[in-house]
Amino acid sequence: MDGSFDPSTGRIRKGGGLPRALLRWSGIALTASSWLSAGLFGAYILAFYGGAVPADRLDQWNRTLPRLYEPGHPAAAFAVGLHFAAGGFILLAGPIQLMGAVRLRWPRFHRWVGRSYVTAAGIAGAGGLLYILLNGTIGGLPMNLGFGLYGALMVLASIQTYRHARARRFDLHRLWATRLFALAIGSWLYRMDYGFWSLLTGDAGHTKAFDGSFDVVMAFFFYLPNLALADLFVRAQKPKAAWLRIPAALVLTGATFFVLLGTYYFTLYYWLPGIMKSLSGQ
Repeated sequence: MDGSFDPSTGRIRKGGGLPRALLRWSGIALTASSWLSAGLFGAYILAFYGGAVPADRLDQWNRTLPRLYEPGHPAAAFAVGLHFAAGGFILLAGPIQLMGAVRLRWPRFHRWVGRSYVTAAGIAGAGGLLYILLNGTIGGLPMNLGFGLYGALMVLASIQTYRHARARRFDLHRLWATRLFALAIGSWLYRMDYGFWSLLTGDAGHTKAFDGSFDVVMAFFFYLPNLALADLFVRAQKPKAAWLRIPAALVLTGATFFVLLGTYYFTLYYWLPGIMKSLSGQ
């Protein structure tokens, strides 16, 4: 007999057998690997981008994406600075909110971190939108539309996550919280996807102006598949969708290996050297 879904914890209470266990552990593995990787990337963001502010070296922001900082545009620099600062926080705090043990044992801690999390996510989304409105992106219209939609979805998911929690609609709260986490890791996946693409294809379809065919796809690809995967994971936990558990577990396991492989190479060649350089003042 299949288990019943508990919306307050996001878990199936009893039953379900091996498929339920595979889905649960694949979800835990992906969350843990994402936390490790996103935490390292969040530390890199705070060290690299945040460290440039007191050193008055905002021009170094352009090393990773041209035209992020342009002298004479202080409002745009402020907006993208907010985006980076809030983004670094949500990458570090997000996985904490997905842990069932934290929600059950320390509900007050979960609520306070959650409030900070949705606020930071809303600021990150709004900051990105403001930057696009003031300065535009290097990739032009496709990148403006893709990144603009991303920012709007971040703001929407933040509002919905908080609103459903306040109304104690925990099933909808968890759905939107999972979607918000899937969006929050988008900036991290954006860089990781580019790194793998460069390694495998030699930058096919990518241009310095970020207007190539691959760049246009990536303007949307770094977050839309994440949303689909988040919805698949939540839906597969419900009793009526038990048939989805094994396929969902396989997809989550594949995503975990992708994250771990990418984390190893990016930490070794990009994030850790970037953090060390920022700490040494170079």
